[in-house]
Amino acid sequence: MTAPLDQAFALFDSYNQTDPKTFTWDHNTYPQEYFLSLKLHEWVLKLDPDASEALLLASRCQHIGRWEIPRNSFPEGRIGYLSWRKELMRHHANIATGLLQQAGLPASVIEQVQHILMKRNIKQDADVQTMENALCLVFLQYQYEAFYPGNEDKIVDVLKKSLLKMDAHGHAFALQLTYSEKGYAFIAQALALLAEN
Repeated sequence: MTAPLDQAFALFDSYNQTDPKTFTWDHNTYPQEYFLSLKLHEWVLKLDPDASEALLLASRCQHIGRWEIPRNSFPEGRIGYLSWRKELMRHHANIATGLLQQAGLPASVIEQVQHILMKRNIKQDADVQTMENALCLVFLQYQYEAFYPGNEDKIVDVLKKSLLKMDAHGHAFALQLTYSEKGYAFIAQALALLAEN
């Protein structure tokens, strides 16, 4: 890896380690976005061992500073949610751009990272699609089993939307993960709904 790439990773990790929210996994507790960014990076490498420099960088800063714009700072409902998500993407891209410039990455790479963070041309851009696959796989592996028990009324719809964003390559990895019997049943229902469309 190049020195600027290593420096960018260090800057991203340092920023994400300031997340006041925590995430517990295997009896260890971490700053939430720091943990999830490391796992996102791991999934990108599993999905694409020859991932581009821009994709590797984007995987470590996809949700950088997410805690700084809470959901409740926007109105309830779908319009408020979509506005929040759009503002978050801009926020992540702005923070990442500053840190990438600080690390000495060229403008061409920074533009590619911004493109991935803003999820432009999903389904057409291979790097953006790999990122979307990785994001969904992080959710399924590390957050899904804790999430669905309190959201059983909407979990199949949530899964359907997530799986729809993925491609066949991502689905293959999703089906290799370990789930509880009930958790897998919800995924099977979502996949069946996708097959009907």
